[in-house]
Amino acid sequence: MRYPLIADTVMAVHFAFLAYLVCGGVLAWRWPRMFWPHLAAAAYGLGTVVVGWPCPLTRLENWARSKAGQQGLDPGGFISHYLTGVLYPADRLPHVQAAVGVIVVLSWAGALWTVRRRSPTALRLPHR
Repeated sequence: MRYPLIADTVMAVHFAFLAYLVCGGVLAWRWPRMFWPHLAAAAYGLGTVVVGWPCPLTRLENWARSKAGQQGLDPGGFISHYLTGVLYPADRLPHVQAAVGVIVVLSWAGALWTVRRRSPTALRLPHR
């Protein structure tokens, strides 16, 4: 009974991560230091698309679904299973990926513009 809950929780976390990946740069408009975690998330997301890095959330969800006796995700992973063909046609995936990239870059540009208006040192890494 706990494995389906684990799988569904991981799925929800995965959706939250994707939402953060697409829209998280806007958080840096209000909280400039949020730029750095978003940069890391975007770099990892880019690596999964361009280089084919594995996603630990996909692996964890597949493991939990297997333990629950459920079918795992499509071989294409989380996006292929839950989004492609549901939110957009499969042949539009490159366009969607490009649009996400543009949204991320524009959010960073907006953050930089906002921060520079407030304080030239706001994007510095925190001191330890």
